[in-house]
Amino acid sequence: MANVTDFAFRSMFAKYGKPDVMWTEFVSADGLCSPKGKKMLMRDLEFSPKERPIVAQLFTGHSVAMFGAAKLVAKLGFDGIDINMGCPDRSVEKQGGGAASIKDPKNALKVLGAARNGWKEVKKEKGNNEKKFISIKTRIGYNSVDWKWIRLLIEQNLPALTVHLRTRKEMSDVPAHWELMPEIIKLRDEVQADIPVEERTLIIGNGDVHSLPDANEKVSKYGCDGVMIGRGIFGKPWFFGNKELGVRNLKPEEKTPKERLKIMFEHAKLFNKLYCGGGNAKKSSKQNHKNFAVMKKHFKAYVSGWDGAKELRVQLMEANAYKEVEKIVKEYIKNLDQK
Repeated sequence: MANVTDFAFRSMFAKYGKPDVMWTEFVSADGLCSPKGKKMLMRDLEFSPKERPIVAQLFTGHSVAMFGAAKLVAKLGFDGIDINMGCPDRSVEKQGGGAASIKDPKNALKVLGAARNGWKEVKKEKGNNEKKFISIKTRIGYNSVDWKWIRLLIEQNLPALTVHLRTRKEMSDVPAHWELMPEIIKLRDEVQADIPVEERTLIIGNGDVHSLPDANEKVSKYGCDGVMIGRGIFGKPWFFGNKELGVRNLKPEEKTPKERLKIMFEHAKLFNKLYCGGGNAKKSSKQNHKNFAVMKKHFKAYVSGWDGAKELRVQLMEANAYKEVEKIVKEYIKNLDQK
């Protein structure tokens, strides 16, 4: 998710509730292959060992760009590449990436092949014969459910295929079609019947997953191998709980308003340090990688569910810099302690 799952965001999850696998925000392969674009986008590919396994998500409609970007990502040490073939953003589609791939399956396979070749070339140079680390995230179709498209992707024997259970046309305006998941699993098992069960493509469902119990229920009910959670984790770095002794806590404790605000403040402080010059006025604004206003979408998610949350959100929405947020949050917490 562009401007959401950045290094600062993922660092909070690595600390408070790490999922089984993390994805980066999606990055333009075309941009990574131009000197100017690469200089800007390398910040989006930063990660720490604490985030592993970590997958870099890329998008493009150009196989040459994907080949170069895949080589770069492999050299950076990511655990895999995920190609976004489902994003409905028009600017992404104009580049031939995202959901535009669904309308041009022949080119989509060229992009996939380029990613595999780029990844394989780097791993071979390092004496590593890793092959199956290129996955895809897509939708069930463009204007309607496209079974030919889903079958084509299953035929590629990917390590994993994430299916957002809506069409591109539907955007996020209708409930996700989880009722189609059993058919997708059945198709996978038919197409890959000659492959041992443990080596078949993992089918990951995506769309309208709001909690770990909800995810667990969907896996049990619809038969997929796992779920990808996007919007449901906004403002909840503790969402996945602490995984100890191989058993994940499906019902992590809800945080108090004070705990939520402290974590939010920690998130804002890290974001400011990484992307906004750390609050140093002497640094040129040209050195800032992101506008601090990006944090406002996170403030909305963190600050909800208690009396007085709305009034605090209004104040945070009017703040334009980290120092303003620091003052507002510290004052609010002080007042909470006095109650």
